[in-house]
Amino acid sequence: MFLDILILLAAILLVLVVVVAMQPSEFRITRKAAINAPPSVIFAQVNDFRKWEAWSPWAKMDRTAKNTFEGAPAGAGAVFKWAGSNKVGEGCMTLVESRPSELIRIKLEFLKPFKATNTAEFTFHPEGNQTVVSWSMSGKNNFLCKGVGLFMNCDKMCGDQFERGLEAMKAVAEAGAETVMR
Repeated sequence: MFLDILILLAAILLVLVVVVAMQPSEFRITRKAAINAPPSVIFAQVNDFRKWEAWSPWAKMDRTAKNTFEGAPAGAGAVFKWAGSNKVGEGCMTLVESRPSELIRIKLEFLKPFKATNTAEFTFHPEGNQTVVSWSMSGKNNFLCKGVGLFMNCDKMCGDQFERGLEAMKAVAEAGAETVMR
């Protein structure tokens, strides 16, 4: 009887390992928003990490997080480091590519609560009087992340935060665009 239970548990564990291993090795989360502002106004909000506090959903989650800025003041070479509660963890963002009013690419390194290195991108596409901003994050899923993905919808969790951030960015950029237009 005991041996049968052990064999059943081993079989269940083996099936779970196979199912986890078969999950996608890479992920990409993307959200978009149309903003009534020129690309240059929106680009300026993303290109300078010091401006993120006005629209980043993670800045609002932990207002006591310790934030530091290094490198260039904006654009390629700018670095933002944070250390906060379990909600925001600890990590570092390095702006690695900055094409004015077109693209921003960021190397995103998480240190806590787990280690991971991902890429975040923002693109800015003018459409009539609006700019469509796309915010995406992509990376590799290690075995642990693949397992977590079976029980948690990471696209929805991060995507919801991206949507909140884009809504806040919209408010900030549209207010900035009105000031520029005056």
